[in-house]
Amino acid sequence: MRHILFKIGPFEIAGYGTMIALGFILALIMGEKRAKKKEMRDDLIFGLAFTCIIFGILGAKLMHYITDLKYYLEDPSRFLNIGSGFVVYGGIILGVLAGYIYCRHYKLNFPEYFDLVMPSVALAQAFGRIGCFLAGCCYGKETDSAIGVVFKDSPFAPNGVKLIPSQLISSLLLFILVFILVRYADKTWRRPFKVAGLYMILYSIGRFFIEFLRGDEERGNVGFLSTSQFISIFILIGGIVLFNLHSMMSRKKYSPYGEKEDVVEEREVSSEKTMEESTVEEVVEEITE
Repeated sequence: MRHILFKIGPFEIAGYGTMIALGFILALIMGEKRAKKKEMRDDLIFGLAFTCIIFGILGAKLMHYITDLKYYLEDPSRFLNIGSGFVVYGGIILGVLAGYIYCRHYKLNFPEYFDLVMPSVALAQAFGRIGCFLAGCCYGKETDSAIGVVFKDSPFAPNGVKLIPSQLISSLLLFILVFILVRYADKTWRRPFKVAGLYMILYSIGRFFIEFLRGDEERGNVGFLSTSQFISIFILIGGIVLFNLHSMMSRKKYSPYGEKEDVVEEREVSSEKTMEESTVEEVVEEITE
């Protein structure tokens, strides 16, 4: 737990920012390699990732302002503190919207690239949660268990008490999610929104339950749910819709890639890896085959 990793003269290198940067770089490398493997426009992956990251950060900050508006209105000068206070779901929503606009501008097939970047998004989030741990933000509840951690100089978490390492638990789940998405993507390529839908389903479920471990309760509530749990419900519903979208479009003889019906049918019939329509329950079995 090091809020400041090290200093270079008057400059301080923060753990949170370092992990964010490392996550972005590794996510970009993964995206470019997977794009080359699938013969996609890897030269545009950097631009797509950069656009999504910038607007994702903006969306995360705006969502934080919205969910904790009363706190900021009490002292408007708090709006100037842009270095901390983010809500991941805001970043996902605005980041996806920015990615869609980017794909439309460069005439890229949005469903393909949406599915392509989802494992990279999860990877960047995994490193981001390590950054949260180093800084002490997004901390867990007090605990007497053996897994408890004690912060000593965190500007966010209570110092000197044992807390559940909710950040590391989140990071571990996200690394597992990366593995699942990459494996699943190789089995369902060109079946639009399957990977994106699976990401939304698994991430929202994991985030819903991680919220029970969180101790930073000032982030706002909707009834008896935290704001993130409330949003998770809608992300889960959206993920289920996306995951089954290919099935619904197939029944209507519609291709999201703009192909004619006979071309779609010929491609699907001739594919050696054609799969039966998957249900969420079958995903684990497909991945582990």
